[in-house]
Amino acid sequence: MWTLSGFADEIGPDLNDQLEVVVDLGLSYIELRSVWDVNVLDLSDAQRAEVAAALADRGIRVSSIGSPIGKIAITDDFAPHLDRMRHCVEVAQEFEAPYIRLFSFFMPAGGNPADHRDEVMRRMSALAEIGGAAGIAMVHENEKEIYGDIPARCLDIVQTVDNEHLQIAWDAANFVQCGVRPFSQGYTMLRPHLTYVQIKDALLAEGTVVPAGAGDGEVRETIRALREDGFDGFFSLEPHLAAAGPFGGFSGPDLWRTAHEAFTRILTEEGIAFA
Repeated sequence: MWTLSGFADEIGPDLNDQLEVVVDLGLSYIELRSVWDVNVLDLSDAQRAEVAAALADRGIRVSSIGSPIGKIAITDDFAPHLDRMRHCVEVAQEFEAPYIRLFSFFMPAGGNPADHRDEVMRRMSALAEIGGAAGIAMVHENEKEIYGDIPARCLDIVQTVDNEHLQIAWDAANFVQCGVRPFSQGYTMLRPHLTYVQIKDALLAEGTVVPAGAGDGEVRETIRALREDGFDGFFSLEPHLAAAGPFGGFSGPDLWRTAHEAFTRILTEEGIAFA
């Protein structure tokens, strides 16, 4: 049984609006990134308590903290980011989230990522140590323009850091936008470390984000292989169908429903049970 989750903040900033759609679609999990246009790591104690109460009231749990950890330039001061990571762990524990999503730092425009590899690995090791000490699973997402934007560098990170708590979050659309055919060029390489899947698709020609299965993200091939491999985990809708930026996206309730319908239709056609 595969478990669906999603970035409910793409429905809209209001918590009740987010949860109304999520509950109506029958989801039991969300990936918590922002509420009221405030990032989850910047919510006050009172705001987090309000979110937790609303989730509990509707029987919704948190699959992952959709954090911005690692979304700073590799040349930015790292020390404050370590404190932010420690806070992120506390937030994950507060919401009983089994995963934290993180990234591997924006590279200077036009530069060679290899020039910053050692510093990336130092920083990723430090982040993994903080999360690992708390027993939190961390998943690195292949965001555009960070060190780990293509499969080979994603693999480099998890193998070099070599911390069992740091694994891979698979984002097909981001790979496509980096000129990669995800399944053909990345699946075999990354599958041993793949524990979490973000659902969005994109067109290779211009990078436009589209519903799952409508682009070049090889979604069907990937889910067929995951089924054959016995994958049993979260699939998190991150539609980005109306707007997208380096720190989030927006779809609105109707397009969020479109994204949900597109992916669940594929699962149904493939005979895959989900909840």
